[in-house]
Amino acid sequence: MKTFAVSQSNYLPWKGYFDLINNVDIFVLYDTVQYTKNDWRNRNRVVTANGISWLTVPVIQKSLDQRINEVEIANQCWQRKHWLTIEQSYKKTPFFAKYSPFIKPVFEREWSKLSELNVFLLSELCRLLGISTKFVNAADLNLEGDKNMRLIQIAKELDSQNYLSGPAAKDYIDLRLFKQEGISVKWMDYTNYPVYPQRSSNFEHGVSIIDLLFNVGPNFDSYMQRSVRENTF
Repeated sequence: MKTFAVSQSNYLPWKGYFDLINNVDIFVLYDTVQYTKNDWRNRNRVVTANGISWLTVPVIQKSLDQRINEVEIANQCWQRKHWLTIEQSYKKTPFFAKYSPFIKPVFEREWSKLSELNVFLLSELCRLLGISTKFVNAADLNLEGDKNMRLIQIAKELDSQNYLSGPAAKDYIDLRLFKQEGISVKWMDYTNYPVYPQRSSNFEHGVSIIDLLFNVGPNFDSYMQRSVRENTF
């Protein structure tokens, strides 16, 4: 039976985000919900010679209830800055030469919408990671009601009986509703990731996936947990 996961698109996400994608058959990009400031939608972190540094895509938020897929990028000056930071931070890593030709072109294009940038990056990075999960846009689905009902509607439209969620959703998921609909719920477990060679004295797991790619190359799979914890109803 098909398994699905749901998440907002993020900018250059961390390895756990790709573990979630890899563990399902269908990944729903939920960019029809409200955009939140100072979140992972338009920024992420990399390891530099001076420690952890944020890469932030400047955006125009026209209203507080604006959807993620409506958010426009403010200007095109950020691309050069982001790439220079990435290049300076990782040019001496073992696999920068191998992967940079696939990543650099993203910063040479003009982007108007944040969601389009994020989805393109996700697709390219999944290709590099050998992840073949199908992507579906929530905008193409008919969703109504509260968070739980919309997730149940997604399951029905995708003809899926298995939902894989990040642990943060435990705060609002009503497991009784899912059980009534015959949908099983499983939780991702992001603990106990192995440490990998990183150009930092204080190892940090929560940085962009490119840190893992540039440092360990084709061995990235050894440092991604791919662990799922099943819920008991």
